[in-house]
Amino acid sequence: MEVRLMKPVRFIGTGVLLLLLGAAVTTYAQQDHQAKPEKQQKQEKRKQQQRAKQQRKQDNRPSQQRQRVQRGQEREVWQQHRARNWQSEHRDWQQRGGYHGYRISNAYYNNYYGPEHSFLLYNMPFMEVGGFPRFQSNGYWFTCLDPYPQYWGNDWYQTDDVYVAYSNDGYYLYNRRYPGRSGIAISISF
Repeated sequence: MEVRLMKPVRFIGTGVLLLLLGAAVTTYAQQDHQAKPEKQQKQEKRKQQQRAKQQRKQDNRPSQQRQRVQRGQEREVWQQHRARNWQSEHRDWQQRGGYHGYRISNAYYNNYYGPEHSFLLYNMPFMEVGGFPRFQSNGYWFTCLDPYPQYWGNDWYQTDDVYVAYSNDGYYLYNRRYPGRSGIAISISF
């Protein structure tokens, strides 16, 4: 009689173990599935941090193309980037094939950029990179890709309030002294 009782107990015990194992596997799979988006977010964040770190290294690396400009030499750099004929030398982002650079988050942009946040360029860190003027404002570096219009004064960077704005298809530097006029196409980096 003992032999007959042992078989059903063995089957029931095996069944319970299989059920527990199935439940454990299902629970583990659900946890793993939920953890994947978190893992992906962490990986994405790490990649962004690595890109920012590489950009900072590049910015700090001495280069023939990257030159810090002394305060007295800014005028020379800007004069070299004055348009002779603004209409033919200026290109907006649409003509450039669209803006594909770094984008500032809306919240940060609303707090630090746009027409209500003007500044004098003369007060900002300044350098020349790859032959283009570059200035820093609120943590970002902006490279001026267009020459500045010939109707802006010789010392506009010292006297005129300017602002950075995202307009239609990319970022531009606008001069408050000339409302309604086109801005200079700029790109952004860290």
